[in-house]
Parts: sequence; C-alpha cells; structure tokens
Amino acid sequence: MKTFALITGLFLFTMIAQSLEAQQSQQPPTESIKTDANPTPEQKEVIDVSNTKWDWMANKKVDSLETLFDDKAMFTHMGGTWGKAQELSTIKSGGIWYKKAVVYAVDARIFGNAAILLEDIDLQAAVGGHEVINPFMVTEVYTKENGKWKLAQLTFSHLLRAVKMDSKGN
Repeated sequence: MKTFALITGLFLFTMIAQSLEAQQSQQPPTESIKTDANPTPEQKEVIDVSNTKWDWMANKKVDSLETLFDDKAMFTHMGGTWGKAQELSTIKSGGIWYKKAVVYAVDARIFGNAAILLEDIDLQAAVGGHEVINPFMVTEVYTKENGKWKLAQLTFSHLLRAVKMDSKGN
C-alpha cells in the first residue's frame, strides 16, 4: 500500500510540475492591432472623432465632451467604472488629467450605426497629482445618432508591453 501511495504521489507531483512548467513557459500573446492603410470614409470619420476626443480630454474641454458622450455612456478605468457625469466631473476637477495620448495603431470596425475602435496607445496622465505613463489597449464604442457619432463606452485595458513614449510625451 505504501508503494502504491508513493507511486501515486510521484505521479501527481510530476503532472503538477509539468503543468506549472507549461504555464510558465507560455508567453502572453504579442499580436496587436494594425492601422488600416485605406480606411473607409465612415471609418476615417469615427477615427477623427476619437482623435478629437483625446485632444478635448487633454485640454479639459468638458463642454465639448458633454456633447460627445452619450448620456448612458460608461467609462472603465484601472480604478473603477462610472458614468458620464462622473467622467466629466473627474476631467473638470483634474482628478484624471489626460495630458497626452499617443496612438500607435487604431482598428475601426463599423456595424450598422455602431462603431468599435481598438487603439494601442501610451497615455500620459496626471492621476491624483501623480504623473504616470501607461500602455493601454483602449476600446471605444460609438453609436451614430442623427448623423453624429456619440461615445457610448470607453475602456482602458493595461497592456503588458513596455511604454514606447518617453518622459517628455514623445
């Protein structure tokens, strides 16, 4: 019986060790998005809206953002998720100051009256008075209402890649 228990224990130990080794040797996916060299006019339009949004956020243009953000919009950050009123308040107060977003690639997909953008960015921001630069994959969802794009969802997903931007925002 002791021999059986010893063999079973060694077998389980070997299986667990192999499983852990396999998990540790697997690298996270490195595939990223690529910017389409020939976007459709509608893709270009929503990409331009997104780029303008980054400028408005950097310049704390809350009135312009208030018009762009849908009343039911949600914003998901590393620290939480909240709605339009809280996002505008956070920008206005400087709780988060989106100083500069460098967009390395953008993938825009149109689904009827909806658009989903994925953006590979480095974001220079001041959060609670502390300067930070983070690599993010940003997901933006827009809906087209009365011929205008409205932001419905913005999510920041932290990337494992190194920051490409230097400390001066370049």
